[in-house]
Amino acid sequence: MTTIAVLVGSLRKESFNLALAKGIESLAPEGVNFVYADMDLPLFNQDLEADFPAKAVAIKQVVEQADGVLFVTPEYDRSFSGVMKNAIDWASRPWGQSSFAGKPAAIVGASMGPLGTTQAQSQLRNVLLYLDMKVMGQPEVYFNAITGLDEQGHVVGESREFIKSFAEAFVAHVRSAASAR
Repeated sequence: MTTIAVLVGSLRKESFNLALAKGIESLAPEGVNFVYADMDLPLFNQDLEADFPAKAVAIKQVVEQADGVLFVTPEYDRSFSGVMKNAIDWASRPWGQSSFAGKPAAIVGASMGPLGTTQAQSQLRNVLLYLDMKVMGQPEVYFNAITGLDEQGHVVGESREFIKSFAEAFVAHVRSAASAR
Protein backbone atom coordinates (compact mmCIF):
# COMPACT_ATOMS: atom_id res chain seq x y z
CA MET A 1 0.00 0.00 0.00
CA THR A 2 1.30 3.45 -0.97
CA THR A 3 0.27 6.24 1.39
CA ILE A 4 -0.04 9.83 0.21
CA ALA A 5 -0.30 12.70 2.70
CA VAL A 6 -2.56 15.38 1.25
CA LEU A 7 -2.19 19.02 2.31
CA VAL A 8 -5.02 21.19 0.98
CA GLY A 9 -4.29 24.88 1.47
CA SER A 10 -7.92 25.96 1.72
CA LEU A 11 -10.20 25.63 4.73
CA ARG A 12 -13.36 26.51 2.75
CA LYS A 13 -16.03 23.78 2.92
CA GLU A 14 -16.73 23.96 -0.82
CA SER A 15 -13.05 24.32 -1.74
CA PHE A 16 -12.18 23.75 -5.40
CA ASN A 17 -8.81 22.49 -4.20
CA LEU A 18 -10.36 19.90 -1.91
CA ALA A 19 -12.53 18.78 -4.85
CA LEU A 20 -9.41 18.49 -7.00
CA ALA A 21 -7.65 16.44 -4.31
CA LYS A 22 -10.67 14.12 -4.05
CA GLY A 23 -10.71 13.84 -7.85
CA ILE A 24 -7.05 12.82 -7.90
CA GLU A 25 -7.75 10.30 -5.15
CA SER A 26 -10.68 8.79 -7.07
CA LEU A 27 -8.58 8.42 -10.23
CA ALA A 28 -5.41 7.10 -8.57
CA PRO A 29 -4.17 3.58 -9.25
CA GLU A 30 -5.13 0.66 -7.01
CA GLY A 31 -3.20 0.26 -3.78
CA VAL A 32 -2.98 3.95 -2.89
CA ASN A 33 -4.30 5.43 0.36
CA PHE A 34 -4.80 9.20 0.65
CA VAL A 35 -4.58 10.68 4.16
CA TYR A 36 -5.78 14.28 4.49
CA ALA A 37 -3.93 16.42 7.01
CA ASP A 38 -5.97 18.66 9.29
CA MET A 39 -4.82 22.09 8.15
CA ASP A 40 -6.81 24.04 10.75
CA LEU A 41 -3.75 24.69 12.91
CA PRO A 42 -2.79 27.40 15.38
CA LEU A 43 -0.51 30.04 13.88
CA PHE A 44 3.10 28.98 14.02
CA ASN A 45 4.94 30.50 16.97
CA GLN A 46 8.45 29.36 17.79
CA ASP A 47 7.68 29.88 21.48
CA LEU A 48 5.34 26.86 21.24
CA GLU A 49 8.04 24.46 19.97
CA ALA A 50 8.94 23.41 23.51
CA ASP A 51 5.38 22.13 23.95
CA PHE A 52 4.23 21.36 20.40
CA PRO A 53 0.44 21.70 19.97
CA ALA A 54 -1.31 18.35 19.42
CA LYS A 55 -2.56 19.40 15.96
CA ALA A 56 1.00 20.28 14.92
CA VAL A 57 2.25 16.90 16.14
CA ALA A 58 -0.56 15.25 14.16
CA ILE A 59 0.39 16.92 10.88
CA LYS A 60 4.03 15.94 11.38
CA GLN A 61 2.91 12.32 11.90
CA VAL A 62 0.71 12.34 8.78
CA VAL A 63 3.68 13.48 6.69
CA GLU A 64 6.21 11.15 8.35
CA GLN A 65 4.00 8.08 7.92
CA ALA A 66 3.35 8.82 4.24
CA ASP A 67 5.36 7.64 1.26
CA GLY A 68 4.76 10.94 -0.55
CA VAL A 69 3.07 14.31 -0.13
CA LEU A 70 0.53 15.99 -2.41
CA PHE A 71 0.29 19.76 -1.97
CA VAL A 72 -3.00 21.17 -3.29
CA THR A 73 -2.84 24.93 -3.21
CA PRO A 74 -5.17 27.78 -4.04
CA GLU A 75 -3.64 31.05 -5.21
CA TYR A 76 -4.24 34.07 -3.02
CA ASP A 77 -2.74 37.42 -4.07
CA ARG A 78 -0.29 35.69 -6.46
CA SER A 79 1.05 33.31 -3.81
CA PHE A 80 0.11 30.15 -1.95
CA SER A 81 -2.17 30.42 1.03
CA GLY A 82 -1.26 31.29 4.59
CA VAL A 83 -2.94 28.02 5.59
CA MET A 84 -0.38 26.10 3.49
CA LYS A 85 2.57 28.14 4.76
CA ASN A 86 1.49 27.68 8.36
CA ALA A 87 1.21 23.90 7.95
CA ILE A 88 4.63 23.75 6.31
CA ASP A 89 6.13 25.81 9.12
CA TRP A 90 4.77 23.44 11.77
CA ALA A 91 5.72 20.21 9.96
CA SER A 92 9.24 21.45 9.19
CA ARG A 93 10.01 22.33 12.81
CA PRO A 94 11.75 22.25 15.20
CA TRP A 95 14.94 23.06 13.31
CA GLY A 96 16.64 19.86 12.16
CA GLN A 97 13.48 17.75 12.55
CA SER A 98 11.62 18.48 9.32
CA SER A 99 9.02 15.86 8.47
CA PHE A 100 9.43 16.70 4.77
CA ALA A 101 13.13 15.95 4.18
CA GLY A 102 13.65 13.45 1.38
CA LYS A 103 9.93 12.90 0.70
CA PRO A 104 8.67 12.79 -2.89
CA ALA A 105 6.08 15.48 -3.56
CA ALA A 106 3.84 17.01 -6.19
CA ILE A 107 2.06 20.34 -6.37
CA VAL A 108 -1.34 20.97 -7.96
CA GLY A 109 -3.92 23.70 -7.61
CA ALA A 110 -7.35 24.80 -8.75
CA SER A 111 -8.77 28.24 -9.36
CA MET A 112 -11.51 29.97 -11.30
CA GLY A 113 -9.07 31.99 -13.40
CA PRO A 114 -7.36 31.19 -16.69
CA LEU A 115 -3.88 31.18 -15.13
CA GLY A 116 -4.79 28.57 -12.57
CA THR A 117 -2.39 28.59 -9.66
CA THR A 118 0.82 29.18 -11.61
CA GLN A 119 2.28 31.78 -9.25
CA ALA A 120 1.34 29.91 -6.09
CA GLN A 121 2.84 26.68 -7.39
CA SER A 122 6.05 28.38 -8.49
CA GLN A 123 6.58 29.91 -5.07
CA LEU A 124 5.59 26.74 -3.24
CA ARG A 125 8.04 24.71 -5.38
CA ASN A 126 10.90 26.93 -4.12
CA VAL A 127 9.90 26.24 -0.50
CA LEU A 128 9.64 22.48 -1.06
CA LEU A 129 13.03 22.33 -2.76
CA TYR A 130 14.53 24.17 0.22
CA LEU A 131 12.93 21.54 2.48
CA ASP A 132 14.80 18.82 0.51
CA MET A 133 11.70 17.31 -1.05
CA LYS A 134 11.85 15.41 -4.34
CA VAL A 135 9.34 17.51 -6.27
CA MET A 136 7.84 15.96 -9.41
CA GLY A 137 8.34 18.24 -12.41
CA GLN A 138 5.82 16.91 -14.93
CA PRO A 139 2.95 16.82 -15.58
CA GLU A 140 2.00 20.18 -14.10
CA VAL A 141 -1.62 20.71 -13.06
CA TYR A 142 -3.07 24.23 -13.24
CA PHE A 143 -6.69 23.25 -12.87
CA ASN A 144 -9.59 25.44 -14.02
CA ALA A 145 -12.42 24.61 -11.61
CA ILE A 146 -15.05 26.25 -13.82
CA THR A 147 -14.57 23.86 -16.73
CA GLY A 148 -13.11 20.87 -14.87
CA LEU A 149 -15.61 20.30 -12.04
CA ASP A 150 -19.33 19.58 -12.15
CA GLU A 151 -21.83 20.97 -9.62
CA GLN A 152 -21.10 18.09 -7.23
CA GLY A 153 -17.36 18.79 -7.33
CA HIS A 154 -16.40 15.81 -9.49
CA VAL A 155 -13.67 16.05 -12.13
CA VAL A 156 -15.36 15.90 -15.55
CA GLY A 157 -14.77 16.06 -19.28
CA GLU A 158 -11.30 16.21 -20.77
CA SER A 159 -9.94 17.07 -17.33
CA ARG A 160 -10.78 13.59 -16.07
CA GLU A 161 -8.28 11.78 -18.29
CA PHE A 162 -5.60 14.40 -17.62
CA ILE A 163 -6.05 14.14 -13.83
CA LYS A 164 -5.94 10.34 -14.10
CA SER A 165 -2.61 10.55 -15.96
CA PHE A 166 -1.29 12.97 -13.32
CA ALA A 167 -2.34 10.59 -10.51
CA GLU A 168 -0.59 7.69 -12.22
CA ALA A 169 2.59 9.73 -12.78
CA PHE A 170 2.64 10.94 -9.18
CA VAL A 171 2.16 7.46 -7.72
CA ALA A 172 4.96 6.19 -9.99
CA HIS A 173 7.17 9.07 -8.75
CA VAL A 174 6.46 8.16 -5.12
CA ARG A 175 7.01 4.44 -5.67
CA SER A 176 10.24 5.08 -7.60
CA ALA A 177 11.58 7.18 -4.72
CA ALA A 178 10.65 4.44 -2.25
CA SER A 179 12.45 1.77 -4.25
CA ALA A 180 15.56 4.00 -4.48
CA ARG A 181 15.89 4.15 -0.68
